Amino acid sequence: MSSTASILDGNSFKASDAAALDPRTRELTRRRRVLGDAYRLFYRHPVEVVRGRGAHAWDAQGNEYLDMYNNVPSVGHAHPRVVEAVHRQMSELNTHTRYLHEAILDYADDLLSTMPDGLDEVMFVCTGSEANDLALRVGREYTGGRAYIATAEAYHGNTALVSAHSPSLAGAETMDPTLRVVTPPDTYRLGDETAEGAGAAWLARIEAAIAEIEASGDGFAGLILDSSFSSDGIFLGETGMIRAALDLVHAHGGVVIADEVQPGFGRTGEAFWGFARQGLGPFDAAGRPADPFVPDLVTTGKPMGNGFPIAAMAARHEVLEAFATKRPYFNTFGGNPVAIAAAQAVLDVIRDEGLQRRALDVGAQVREGLREVALSHPAIGDVRGSGQYTGLELVVDRETKEPATALALDLLEELRERRLLTSVCGPNNSVLKLRPPLAFESSDVPRLVETLDASLTALGA
Repeated sequence: MSSTASILDGNSFKASDAAALDPRTRELTRRRRVLGDAYRLFYRHPVEVVRGRGAHAWDAQGNEYLDMYNNVPSVGHAHPRVVEAVHRQMSELNTHTRYLHEAILDYADDLLSTMPDGLDEVMFVCTGSEANDLALRVGREYTGGRAYIATAEAYHGNTALVSAHSPSLAGAETMDPTLRVVTPPDTYRLGDETAEGAGAAWLARIEAAIAEIEASGDGFAGLILDSSFSSDGIFLGETGMIRAALDLVHAHGGVVIADEVQPGFGRTGEAFWGFARQGLGPFDAAGRPADPFVPDLVTTGKPMGNGFPIAAMAARHEVLEAFATKRPYFNTFGGNPVAIAAAQAVLDVIRDEGLQRRALDVGAQVREGLREVALSHPAIGDVRGSGQYTGLELVVDRETKEPATALALDLLEELRERRLLTSVCGPNNSVLKLRPPLAFESSDVPRLVETLDASLTALGA
């Protein structure tokens, strides 16, 4: 497991950085202490963002930045249709879900229509953390087991239960004693994105973890998984790469919890949901495979409302029933009418603006451009991803594939100075995580490529 809370501390401001700041920024960082010391800021020189539009943001001095990281405003900063929908509904009514409201039911049907048959019920909450907390509880109730499997750098949220199932926080949080941790299917170091390479190796690790759980008497509950392995370093691989491992979980009576906070809502391009990439056979225009993989529980969060707090857990009826018949569940703000208005607008924008297809096409252009940059910068070891989700791994040496952590963190600062925002992931914070709003367009690609090239040149890499 991780020795530090790397997902929070890798690209973070530290008090020792304050002396180098301009007076206003230094004062804001000082005042931020009122929020408590647990909070983290990005960058040695934090950015004071005051407005945004599409895939672009502006700071208090009027400087414009290309946002290559933010999946919170998934369809773009301040998208006018989302703004209008929220304003309209707030002007009429906002309350909780213990009253009837047709828009909530309409959205539930619409959301479920994007998922494979079998996922037929949905519960609304406010955050991805709440959704994953609920899913872990539901899975335990359904299976009667307690032990889950998670990947080595996974981050699934910040409730007590979910933090205990987020190995990336292991240096700061106590992990659940029944949790089993497996390394992700590293398509870079195994040198193979297919089921015969990285996928087969991962299947063996899942099989061993299940065997250990069954021998221990802890009881197998299932697997909680971000299918893009976002915090682990972004290993999407080919479609179907981990299907055999997911089927194995089902064969042993466990549930698969698909955490879609990062890969969901069209980001991977090939499919609307990240887990759908594990289906087999050709994909149709809606991103549905001929032989779909159907998880038992699907969770989503921040991209769902373009930053307005709304999240959800979708479920197979028989899985949720075991939980729902034993206890009521009520979330005061989950699925309130204003949040639903935001979420419906997001779904409508993704479809009407063809953002899933754009993610597929523009993402391919991004990786093509980055591979061109790699020809003259040996520090780039690998460029990988799908749709509008790209990992760029930096190495000390391409032969040894030793992670270049210090370079990656310096590169983030250089990019920030050149007005491009992103962050890092992976166990060594050596992978640039390029995950812009889906409003990112072909016209933005040259700026990304040129800025990266110039930044690496400036760092002598």
